[in-house]
Amino acid sequence: MKTNDFLDKLNTMIPDARCALNYNKDYELLIATVLSAQCTDKRVNKVTEVLFNKYDIFSLANAELKDIEKIIYSCGNYKKKSIYIKEIANRLVKEKSGIVPNDREYLEGLPGVGRKTTNVVLSNLYDVPLIAVDTHVERVSKRLKLANKSDSVLVVEKKLMKKLPKYTWSRTHHQLVLFGRYICKSQKPECEKCLFTNNCEYFKKRKNS
Repeated sequence: MKTNDFLDKLNTMIPDARCALNYNKDYELLIATVLSAQCTDKRVNKVTEVLFNKYDIFSLANAELKDIEKIIYSCGNYKKKSIYIKEIANRLVKEKSGIVPNDREYLEGLPGVGRKTTNVVLSNLYDVPLIAVDTHVERVSKRLKLANKSDSVLVVEKKLMKKLPKYTWSRTHHQLVLFGRYICKSQKPECEKCLFTNNCEYFKKRKNS
């Protein structure tokens, strides 16, 4: 599939692409992204509305773990995430005056923060052209043969960056996330809404089964 054709179809299906996590401050995006691991953005947005109405980055650093746990309980893995959140707040306050820096090495050194989370944060806060590969992006990329089934998320990221123009990376990331979440779903994908069926191995196997 030619790159321009791919982008045109993606723009047709997902014309309004942006970060689905709600945030008003830099640390809110970082913490929301950490909370989104194995949790829906819709659920995270409900939780962070309560969390950030109660705490700013400075009061969060001094919050009791049990109080954080009560608020984020529905996000899953809440005990570990509570520890992550408090430690992230502590370090940002002590080391960066409460500011999330444009620094990949520093961010990936924070608890609960990996490459995907860092890519999301740097892309949205600092307009760094990046592609964050979550489960949706990985699934879509492999179904459309943009990557091999055996590829790791890092390999998928590198292949997408090689195929797509750099200026499209951040937008395409959001589009692929939304495409995977609402159309090319893991279970019962809505293939009738998809413009990529001619390039999709999954669709061909499904059609012939």
